[in-house]
This record gives sequence, structure tokens and C-alpha cells, in this order.
Amino acid sequence: MNNEKDITIEPETDADNVKDPAEAIKKLKSELAVCRKEREEYLAGWQRAKADFINARKDEEKARAAFVKFANEGFIEEMLPVLQNFERAVSNKDVWEKADKNWRIGVEHIYTQFRAALQKAGVEVVEPKVGDIFDPSRHASIGTVAVAVESENHTVREVVEKGFALYGKILEPAKVKVGECKSQ
Repeated sequence: MNNEKDITIEPETDADNVKDPAEAIKKLKSELAVCRKEREEYLAGWQRAKADFINARKDEEKARAAFVKFANEGFIEEMLPVLQNFERAVSNKDVWEKADKNWRIGVEHIYTQFRAALQKAGVEVVEPKVGDIFDPSRHASIGTVAVAVESENHTVREVVEKGFALYGKILEPAKVKVGECKSQ
């Protein structure tokens, strides 16, 4: 039988033929540092990709919401003349008062429903007040009115027809007459 004293243990060699444990530890620490660096790079890349994806999704949601918001714009633009004709019909008081009362009530009900449906779709009435500053992005000048006071120059003097906007975007500018001061 062999005695324990007769057994000698020689350090085993690893895959790189390193016999010194201190050298092996040093090599493993070096490999670990490389792995940690790679892990940090991969993690940072993944985090950037995730943030880019989240931002792209938010941008897509905003674009989709804007598309949905203005998807009916063409249809609404086609309906505005119908609304304007309703308003013209109602505004002619002489003819309107001569019509049968039940018929007038029915037409007023249809007009109210039509306005409510357009309002629900985001249509807003652009109705400037006399004295407002003329704004060519919201108003269309269809004539001028002579004014004697300089402060009334380039202001709305008469509203001929209301305008309409869809969520703030002007679809049909209000038709107005603008004050023009000749005393210059």
C-alpha cells in the first residue's frame, strides 16, 4: 500500500498550460474584466435601442392621433357649404317667418343636429367681432369700408360670413369687410 507521504501532487495544467495558481487567477481576472466591459457595452446598446423603440412608438401614436384628428377634413370641407346654406336660409327673416311654423321647427332641429355633429368632429366657428384686428390667416377680406378714425384702420368693420376651423386649422376663413382710413 502506498502511504500518503509517498504521494506527490503536481499542479495540473489548465487549457493554457498555466501551472501557477496566481497566474491563473490573474488571467481569469483579465478575462472577467473583458466580459464585464462587453456586458456594459451590450447593456448600454440594449438600453439605447429600448429608448429608441419607446420614442418611435410615442411618435407613431402622435402621428396616428393627428391622422385620426384630421382624417375627415375633406368630408367636413364638403359639408361646410351645406351648413352655410342652412344659415343663409335661416337668416332671411322675411321668408323664414312666412314658412309654416312646424316646418321651421323641423328645419331648426336638423340645423341644430348638423351643427352638433360638426362640433363633435372638431369644427369650430370663426366669427370675428367688429373692431377685431384683421388677421389674414383667419379672415378673408371681401371689401373695404371707409373709416375716419385711424384706430379703426385694418380692423373688421362687418362680418359677411362666418368661417370655420378644424381643431384650430382654418378650413374656411371668415369673410369680412375691413376698415380703411383715407385721412393719411
